[in-house]
Amino acid sequence: MQSTLRSRPETSPQASHRQRRYLMCRPTHFAVEYAINPWMDPTAPVDVDLAVAQWSALRQAYLDLGHRVELVDPLPGLPDMVFAANGALVADGTVYGAQFRNPQRADEAPAYRSWFEAAGYPVTPPKYVNEGEGDLLLVDSPAGEVILAGTGFRTELAAHAEAQEQFGRPSITLCLVDPRFYHLDTALFPLGDGNVAYFPGAFSDGSRQVLKQLFPDAIVASADDAAVLGLNAVSDGRHVVLNVEATGLADQLATRGYVPVPVNLSELRKAGGGPKCCTLEIR
Repeated sequence: MQSTLRSRPETSPQASHRQRRYLMCRPTHFAVEYAINPWMDPTAPVDVDLAVAQWSALRQAYLDLGHRVELVDPLPGLPDMVFAANGALVADGTVYGAQFRNPQRADEAPAYRSWFEAAGYPVTPPKYVNEGEGDLLLVDSPAGEVILAGTGFRTELAAHAEAQEQFGRPSITLCLVDPRFYHLDTALFPLGDGNVAYFPGAFSDGSRQVLKQLFPDAIVASADDAAVLGLNAVSDGRHVVLNVEATGLADQLATRGYVPVPVNLSELRKAGGGPKCCTLEIR
């Protein structure tokens, strides 16, 4: 299964992208055995071989774009470990570890911590529930780099302050109100040039106002594109890897000068995950 790159306009506002380094986990043990978000239905069949093939196509898309991909070993009994973004937040060569809200995922936190420690990264154990880049996104803004910090379903508000202390960047709290968008990264992604794309319906009234003030030129996604987890996307500043079904969002991105890279992660979406959920950036 191969990804498709759309043509980029001759005139583009985007600077050249930089190589990224990502951590991923092969969905060897992927299953939907419990329901901890509205996407999960343990009675629906899951094709693990297809999930692995789709994940492999995502990994290859990153490699084709010139990015580095590291792999953490999947562990039996942790069917959601494929969603590497939830394992930590990494910046300046240091790691803010995760602490999961749901007991079904609790053992993923030490697994990711062990990988980083073995790779020589200092890891700060969290005091509060946080689910890594699921709810804590480093974003360039007109005021400099900030942490957009989601809360409402998983990550505790106190973790926002903890991340701010760790990385010395302002944490800006955004409240999620729609359970389909249980993590911030299901409703918003950084474009990489001081801007973001997001779905307003996922956020409280006050949070929508904050986003309008911070990012007046943001790409605003439709409800249809949000409903296929189109915003669970990964941008390197030029290319945007996103779910293939989010055609309207892909058109918006292309109009702005980005290169959409559609991928099919239909099996992993049965657990509420897309490209970003599978991808933890190592900075």
